[in-house]
Amino acid sequence: MPRDTARDPRYDILFEPVKIGPVTARNRFYQVPHCNGMGHQYPSSMAEMRGVKAEGGWAVINTEECEIDYTSERGGAIESRLWDDYDIPVLAKMCDKIHARGALAGIELAHMGQGSANCISREVPMGPSARPVDMLYPVQSRAMDKADIKAFRKMHVDAALRSKRAGFDLIYVYAGHDMTTLMHFLSRARNDRMDEYGGSLENRVRLMREVLMDTKEAVGDTCAIAIRLAVDEMAGNSGLTSTGEGREVVEMLAELPDLWDVNVSGWENDSATSRFSDEGYQTDYISFVKSVTTKPVVGVGRFTSPDAMVSLIKKGVLDFIGAARPSIADPFLPKKVEEGRIEDIRECIGCNICVTGDHLMHPMRCTQNPTMGEEWRKGWHPERIAPKTADDSVLIIGAGPAGLEAARALGQRGYDVTLAEATDRLGGRVAVESQLPGLSAWKRVADYREYQISQMPNVNVYLESEMTPEMVLEFGTDHVAIAAGSSWSDTGIGRANRIAIPRDAGAKVMTPSQIMAGETPEGPVVIFDDDHYYMGGLMAEKLRAAGHEVTYVTPAPDVSTWTHNTMEQHIIQTRLMNMGVRIIPLHNLTHIGAEHATVSCNYTEAETKLPCGTALLVTMRSAHDSLFRALEGQVESLQRIGDCHAPSTIAAAVYAGHRYARELGETLPEGTPFRRELPLLAAD
Repeated sequence: MPRDTARDPRYDILFEPVKIGPVTARNRFYQVPHCNGMGHQYPSSMAEMRGVKAEGGWAVINTEECEIDYTSERGGAIESRLWDDYDIPVLAKMCDKIHARGALAGIELAHMGQGSANCISREVPMGPSARPVDMLYPVQSRAMDKADIKAFRKMHVDAALRSKRAGFDLIYVYAGHDMTTLMHFLSRARNDRMDEYGGSLENRVRLMREVLMDTKEAVGDTCAIAIRLAVDEMAGNSGLTSTGEGREVVEMLAELPDLWDVNVSGWENDSATSRFSDEGYQTDYISFVKSVTTKPVVGVGRFTSPDAMVSLIKKGVLDFIGAARPSIADPFLPKKVEEGRIEDIRECIGCNICVTGDHLMHPMRCTQNPTMGEEWRKGWHPERIAPKTADDSVLIIGAGPAGLEAARALGQRGYDVTLAEATDRLGGRVAVESQLPGLSAWKRVADYREYQISQMPNVNVYLESEMTPEMVLEFGTDHVAIAAGSSWSDTGIGRANRIAIPRDAGAKVMTPSQIMAGETPEGPVVIFDDDHYYMGGLMAEKLRAAGHEVTYVTPAPDVSTWTHNTMEQHIIQTRLMNMGVRIIPLHNLTHIGAEHATVSCNYTEAETKLPCGTALLVTMRSAHDSLFRALEGQVESLQRIGDCHAPSTIAAAVYAGHRYARELGETLPEGTPFRRELPLLAAD
């Protein structure tokens, strides 16, 4: 909440203007390009989201990757597009939103090459050499000839000119994340050409140099030109490294761009989750860049601490503090530093729920910031909320992510709020799950809201206060929200089994709720994961680390399969295999005995008996809604929120709590509860 405070002078360096070629950024906070699942399909949502960040103090706001031509399109992926002049108004709208708040607008021009199958345009993909495309699609790219290279250079020039007309201040030449044609030319694994564009590093850099110089000549008089380069492919000597060819590329082109945006590749390494990486872990890879160029440098590291930011600037590692995920979790992070409100920063937890939007082709969400993606659709602002409509009181039962966010937002609106929690700590599932291996950063969900509530005299919190129906009725509040959460079910009902899994008398069955409560399984443990997110893999890791013999069974083709969308599945499965966990994919658990569990092949139905002292079921969760059902018809304003209503992700629980707070006492629109972006009918 805003308070009368002043910026700590230690952070003054973060607010110095920095010149980038012909333009000047007002401070050192730089939102690097990031996907958002809005792009060309939800342009108003995308523009408003970027505009809010400019309002929040970010000096440079970039698009996501922007397709420059129909010969390279990602099909179902929702990115930006600048194929021709028809796309200019959409991107101009974003620029206007950004400029209105005093920030610079940047665009990441991208030709995806072997990274796209061209399912919409049906053009044959092309790249430095003939290869199957990266997407799991039976298509190959063809090798570009000299005419293709000439056309490719013209595509970039045309896109740069359109970008300038749209109002962009900074234009990217993009060779990062192993996703683009320019990066593919740099790669020895992808480029086996024998002409002047292949072979030696100087030859493989040639096209990037040409595109960079073409772009500068076309628009460099008024637009800054940036290179985004993965200086290390995390593939050892088989790829670019920060001590080898990655460094050499920077040395070759050192003074040509106006700015260097440097990272590691692929995207799963650049945006690694907090479960498997520390904040700032990329620093060791990119710290050399400023020593070989005089141009400003931006890098990322999931930075949320202004002290760490200042250190990077003073040590000469970076000129700009780059951010994607921290700018999503808190679009007003720069303003809060500037206004001396460090404790109000909503810190990114590194869960990568935001990334899933791009992979699943919908507008992105954020666990910490429930307004993300709703700025235009619902008019939600991350820092502002309408005041209360009546002098009403609200009782919230349960202080998990939904209850905490509801209490925080209702308190911000000015309601008198009582938050009752049955246990001796706040946070609900977040407090418990953050104790699991690698999830300590997730505690930030509770920590942020606990602090905000502590500053609100109109919000009262009571721990160890389990509420009965009689107590609720006696309390006599105007509104009651039940946020009692959920627990894991021991029935085995889930996606693969629509009815309970049969078991013998004497069979020992446990759930993650019991393991997290400190109970210990017996004998060999068979984990059945029909949830497919992080919990099954974490249970296997935790129990194997404790010395248990663990067999992991799942109907899916691999471990924690939904975490492909958070870009960590490969690390999870590798870790479990290295720990000695036996993995049996593509099998269903069909029977639990006292000493054995029976699993059945998804395809042949062939059965296998596994030694099993304890069956640990990670299938579905049961909502704790008994209090709600007991109060139905007795309390006029009664609502379930979060997992108590329908168990889901932590992000969904936070959103549910926020939505409840936003909508309380408000007149809601009839029909669809948000604005829709509808395509215009084109002329014949």
